[in-house]
Amino acid sequence: MIALLLRDLRLAVRAGGGFGLALAFFLIVIVMVPFGIGPQIELHARVAPGILWVGALLAALLSLDRIFALDHEDGALPLIATAPIPLEGVTLVKALAHWLTTSLPLVIIAPFLGVLMNLPVAGFGWLSLSLLLGTPALSMIGTFGAALVVGIRRGGLLMSLLVLPLYVPTLIYGAEVARRGAEGFPLVTPLLMLVAISLGSVALLPFAAAAVLRVNLR
Repeated sequence: MIALLLRDLRLAVRAGGGFGLALAFFLIVIVMVPFGIGPQIELHARVAPGILWVGALLAALLSLDRIFALDHEDGALPLIATAPIPLEGVTLVKALAHWLTTSLPLVIIAPFLGVLMNLPVAGFGWLSLSLLLGTPALSMIGTFGAALVVGIRRGGLLMSLLVLPLYVPTLIYGAEVARRGAEGFPLVTPLLMLVAISLGSVALLPFAAAAVLRVNLR
């Protein structure tokens, strides 16, 4: 399992789907939004949690199609599927590799980009916490979506259409945690819901992704 994780980390960086691409896209989104909504500082502060979460979500979406595509193209995926490692464990490792190379850097840099959006200082920690708790769900749901379209040529668009509706609950509760934290409101309910979504995704979706892979590899 560790060897597979290290291999996926190396492949993600070499293929250009690592943290650099996600961070660049995240930065572009946050820099461009103020130009679109105008110079109103109060408006920036009000919409900052949602914009930052949308940017992180779209940045994480960029590299989802590479989770299984590279292994499928070089013929490694059937070999991995027949290895002694359970296929459910393989999908979990793939999701972890995606989270480490894409989502974790976004969690670290998000407070710094929050400055560009005039996010209140009180919201920096809550923004990072919401991303830390919510992005595992994004990676796990994305892994499930990547398993659905494995073997389909140019399946990235189809995968995005399938995955984006499943991302909506995570986006809603993640942005709500950041917003309430910035404004000093109680945030126990959205925080618990965000944790529940991530835990449920990590607990259930590896089995669903493994079942889909078995069907696609027949």
